[in-house]
Amino acid sequence: MEGYLQRILRARVYDVAQITPLELAPNLSARLGQQVWLKREDLQPVFSFKLRGAFNKMVQLTVEQRQQGVIAASAGNHAQGVALAAQKLGCHAVIVMPLTTPRTKVEAVQRRGAEVVLHGDTYDEAHEEARKLELERGLCFIHPFDDPDVIAGQGTIGLEILRQCPEPPAAIYLAVGGGGLIAGVGAYVKSLWPQVEIIGVEPVDADAMTRSLAAGKRICLEQVGLFADGVAVRQVGVETFRLAQEVVDRMITVDSDAICAAIKDVFEDTRSILEPAGALAIAGLKADASRRPKGQQLVAVACGANMNFERLRFVAERAELGEEREAMFAVEIPEGPGHLRQFCRLLGQHNLTEFSYRMAAGAKAQIFIGVQILNRADADALAKKLINGGFACVDLSGNELAKLHLRHMVGGRLPQPHKSDGAAQELLYRFEFPEKPGALMAFVEELNPNWNISIFHYRNQGSDVGRIVVGVQVPPHELSHWQQFLDQLKVPCTNETDNPAYQLFLV
Repeated sequence: MEGYLQRILRARVYDVAQITPLELAPNLSARLGQQVWLKREDLQPVFSFKLRGAFNKMVQLTVEQRQQGVIAASAGNHAQGVALAAQKLGCHAVIVMPLTTPRTKVEAVQRRGAEVVLHGDTYDEAHEEARKLELERGLCFIHPFDDPDVIAGQGTIGLEILRQCPEPPAAIYLAVGGGGLIAGVGAYVKSLWPQVEIIGVEPVDADAMTRSLAAGKRICLEQVGLFADGVAVRQVGVETFRLAQEVVDRMITVDSDAICAAIKDVFEDTRSILEPAGALAIAGLKADASRRPKGQQLVAVACGANMNFERLRFVAERAELGEEREAMFAVEIPEGPGHLRQFCRLLGQHNLTEFSYRMAAGAKAQIFIGVQILNRADADALAKKLINGGFACVDLSGNELAKLHLRHMVGGRLPQPHKSDGAAQELLYRFEFPEKPGALMAFVEELNPNWNISIFHYRNQGSDVGRIVVGVQVPPHELSHWQQFLDQLKVPCTNETDNPAYQLFLV
C-alpha cells in the first residue's frame, strides 16, 4: 500500500491525460436522495481512463525498449490508450484485436498510427497471439491491468477525486474488469482516507472479481457476457487481486437492463452517452443508494464513452425496463366481441409501448403488451387488476427470451404432433456467437440438414456478439445427435423449450 502511494504520486500521466472534472448529477441526486458525483473519465482524449496506465507504463521503458516497439492485446479502450501513448513517445505500437472488433474501434487505433493485427474471436485468443508476437519480434508487452505501473497510472484518478471533493465521500464506485482501476484508486484512497468505502461493480455475467474475493482465490470464469465488453474478463490479475483483497470493501453486480438505465441517467444529466462498461459504476451506485443514509456524498467513475452507435437501439429498448418504467405482459383474452375493448379499459391511464395480437383458432388468444409504469408496485397492481377483470396475466419483464426476441417476432403457431407418434418435437434454443462477417451463415451450416428449422430469429444489435433463437424439429431417435451438436458448437446456449413466453405465444 505504501509503495503504491509513492508510485501514484510519481506517476507520469499528464503528458497525455487531462484532469477530468468531478460533476454533480442533479437529476440522479434528486431521485436517489444522495449527492451523486460523476468523475468524467469519458472526457479523456481517447474517451476512457485507459491512457493513464498505458502512458505511465510506457514512459518508464528504457530508450532501447521503446525503440524496439510495444505490443498490446485489446478490443477497445486499452488499445487506444497504448496507441496514443506510442504516438506521443514516438515508438511503434502493435495492437492485436479480435476479429469481432467493430470497424470503428479498429480505425480509431489505426488513426493513432498503430499497427493493427486482427486475430481470433475473443480477447483470450488475441492475447495469446500478442504474447507470441512479443517473442517473435522482440516487442515489449503492455498489460491492460496486471502491472504495477499501469495500476499506479489508474490510481491518479483517486488522487484527483480526493482533491476535487468538497469533503471525503462516503463511497467511491468503480467498474471492475481485470481490476486495474479499482486496485489503483483503492490503494491511493485507502492510504489517506481509509473510512471511504471502495465498492466494485461488475455485470452479473462477468463477475470474476466478485467470485474471487468470495473464494479467497482467483476464479476463472468459463464464459463471460459481452454486453459490457470493456470489462468482459474471465480472470482478474494476480497483482490486482492481491490489492483488491486489501482495499475493496464490497462488490455489487448488476444486469444489462440496469446498465442501460444508467446510460440513460447519465445522458439526462450530462447529454453524454457512456459505453456499457463506462456506466457500470453508476448502475452499481443506483442499486446501492437505497441501502444508505440519505444525503451522502457518493462518487461514481464514468470510465468510458466508446459506444457503438448501432448499439443505442438496444440500450434505448432496455433502459425503461432497467429503470422499472416499462413492464411486459402476456395476457390471455377470450376470443369474442367486446373482450378486447374491455381489456383496453382496464389499462386505464397506462400508456402502451407495444401491443401484439393475433387471432387464434381456439376460444382464447394471447396478447403481448409493453406498458409504461411508475415502478414495480405499479406493475404488480396493474397485473392484479387485469387478473381480477378476468384476463389471465404473466409478467415477462424479466424474461430474456421475451425481451431479446419474442417482442420482435411475427406471431404464429406450429402444429405439435403427439410424442407417441414418434414424430419430431420442436426444441427452442437461444445462442450467442461472436459477431463477424459470415458468422450467422456459418452457424446455419453447422445444423444437420435432416433437422427442420421451424423458428429462426436474429437481430443485429450493434455489439460484438450475435444473438439468435432457433426452433428445430429433431426426431426422438436423433436427440443424442442434437446434444452432441450443442457440445461441439462451443458457444453459449440456453434451452428455452419450457420458457413460458414460448409456451404462451409460439406453441
